[in-house]
Amino acid sequence: MRFEISKVLDAIEGRVCVDPSLARAVLDLAEVIRYQDIDGGRPASLLRLGMVIDALSRQLEEDSVQVYAVVHRALLSDADLTSNERMVVRRWADDGLVEVLDNPGDRMLEVADLLGLPVLTRARLDGLRGRFPWVAEEPGRVLAPVPGAGGPNLVAHVGGGDKPVAGRRSPAGAKLLTRQWRCPESGCALFGGGGGGSFADLARVQRSPAEQAPPALRNGVPTCPRHGTRLRDVGPRPRTEVLAVRIGGLVRRRFVVSEEQPVLVGRAPEGEGGIVLGQWLNDEARRWISRNHVHLELRVGEVIVTDVSTNGSGIRPGGSMTEAERIPLAPKQSRVLGENDMVELYPGVQIGRAEELPAGAPFTPTSVMAEAPTMAMRLPRP
Repeated sequence: MRFEISKVLDAIEGRVCVDPSLARAVLDLAEVIRYQDIDGGRPASLLRLGMVIDALSRQLEEDSVQVYAVVHRALLSDADLTSNERMVVRRWADDGLVEVLDNPGDRMLEVADLLGLPVLTRARLDGLRGRFPWVAEEPGRVLAPVPGAGGPNLVAHVGGGDKPVAGRRSPAGAKLLTRQWRCPESGCALFGGGGGGSFADLARVQRSPAEQAPPALRNGVPTCPRHGTRLRDVGPRPRTEVLAVRIGGLVRRRFVVSEEQPVLVGRAPEGEGGIVLGQWLNDEARRWISRNHVHLELRVGEVIVTDVSTNGSGIRPGGSMTEAERIPLAPKQSRVLGENDMVELYPGVQIGRAEELPAGAPFTPTSVMAEAPTMAMRLPRP
């Protein structure tokens, strides 16, 4: 069983991030792991994070959903977790996949405000409505994970319903996210660390500037939420575009293309950072789509798609599915991807801007908990 649980925790690891472009909701990990009523298990379990992520995926009707987790530092030594779970949380902290704080306070709501994210929590937030009025005014911005048949459901605090709703980034958040920030503390996992860290520390915290977490604001000053130190502005953040892959009408994966980081998409792309589609393709699509099929890059604010495949691709201008309007994209040919355009690798396999690529098919999510042993999941009966 230990091996199966380790596989689940590895899968959950792929669903936590502090990337402002990819996170779909924010939560407090110390709260979520203690939702004992959703599985009837031990007092604290990291597997409950996976169950809540699955609930979010179902409600958003999208696979590979990622969450922004705020973590109280005490959780790294919490005796209610297994030694393996504590080791996993420490690894997430060291790798900057979660935001570890000595005193989280209202950081969860601050992140949601800066990034326009929904919040997953059962906590009453009455005392924070003055600073964050959307808590009481915007239906779907705050949702409680509650027990349900087959796993937790999400219920909105305001207005009922179960659909998470994103808001607009606050003016402060929009401004902060145009800049890169550095923490003076060496080895800072969120903001790149100042001088003096070991080579291992520096290597571990290297991340694309586009993935950097939002700073905290303390009296209007950008501050490292972990160390409480003033951050240094080191220049503009690279431009980014959030793209998504839709297969058979389902949004399977979001990813970011930046000026510094082009992306390969295909059946099984070579190198790190490629978007692998093979697990979602039928046999015919797998034969047609090349290992490396399209190369996407951002130049002067424009998404450029280059076909690097054997069989070629096509462009669906304005998202039109009319065959007569499809524009062939031959191998080695490049084209600017217009605002509502989609690149089609194979019929039913499309890439476009995430906000312009809604799901359009009955949804059966790929569960992050698929490898969980049944003994670890005592779900309520229907």
